[in-house]
Amino acid sequence: MEASKQAARQINNTRLVVGAIVFITGFLSPLFIPLVMKSDLSVTLKTTLSGLLLAGIPELFILITIGILGKEGYQFLKGKVMAFLKKHGPPQKVSRSRYKAGLVMFTIPFILAWLFPYMVHHFKALESITTNVNVGGDVLLVVSLFVLGGEFWDKIRALFSYSTTVQKTAIES
Repeated sequence: MEASKQAARQINNTRLVVGAIVFITGFLSPLFIPLVMKSDLSVTLKTTLSGLLLAGIPELFILITIGILGKEGYQFLKGKVMAFLKKHGPPQKVSRSRYKAGLVMFTIPFILAWLFPYMVHHFKALESITTNVNVGGDVLLVVSLFVLGGEFWDKIRALFSYSTTVQKTAIES
């Protein structure tokens, strides 16, 4: 704690603001992918730019942020951002009704992603809203993860762990 206060005192406010803007812009860069996809650029350039916006630019902006703030300043900024996200992030436990609503929100994008190509094939008028449906589904999926809460994140994480097992409760047995 004392080290972060000391780092905050040593960082020039202008450098801290510029570093924070670069840091946040880097993490928000994937949001520009739909704009790139709607542009008149070639398919190759769209693919390259989308890939960079997703996987290259955020990392590059982190390096630029470290260059602006230094290691201690970056650690201070990262700590502040993580504290904000933890405070405003999903709660660990949610009510049963919120969980059910979150599950509905979570499954709708998957159902739309599966059905929409068939619907567009039969109803040509839907072609004009394809991008809106795709972006809307992505947003709904992300929002649903916050509605579902921290325990759901743990369940998702457990899917990727081979050694995780299910424990049945007395009610389920």
